Amino acid sequence: MNNKKIVLITEDEKSLREALHDKLINSGLKVIEAKDGEEGLGISLKEHPDLILLDLLMPKMDGMSMLKKLRSDEWGKTVPVIILTNLSSADEGRNKDITNLEPTYYFVKTEKSMEEIVEKIKDRLGIV
Repeated sequence: MNNKKIVLITEDEKSLREALHDKLINSGLKVIEAKDGEEGLGISLKEHPDLILLDLLMPKMDGMSMLKKLRSDEWGKTVPVIILTNLSSADEGRNKDITNLEPTYYFVKTEKSMEEIVEKIKDRLGIV
């Protein structure tokens, strides 16, 4: 039986998605991927990952719409979500919806290293 924690990466930027995938796999996590919010929502509700990494600016369905729909689902109300975006924290402040939807963390991609992101994920999942 596999007890690895599952992380869903919902990110349209292929190179970043692949880099995160590799880092998380090397950290002992199981990873599933989605290239847009529509795909991410479907995978989330079916697979129930332990944590979701979520970009905000994506095709088909943006991350904010995905998070709203996720939070309206009984399971999705409590799943940890880490926003990983190109929008600055000033943009976050203008969008009160993000705070109301309770992401676990909000990271601007250019302000955090891959190692810092992985450490926050492991911390949130209770992995030493």
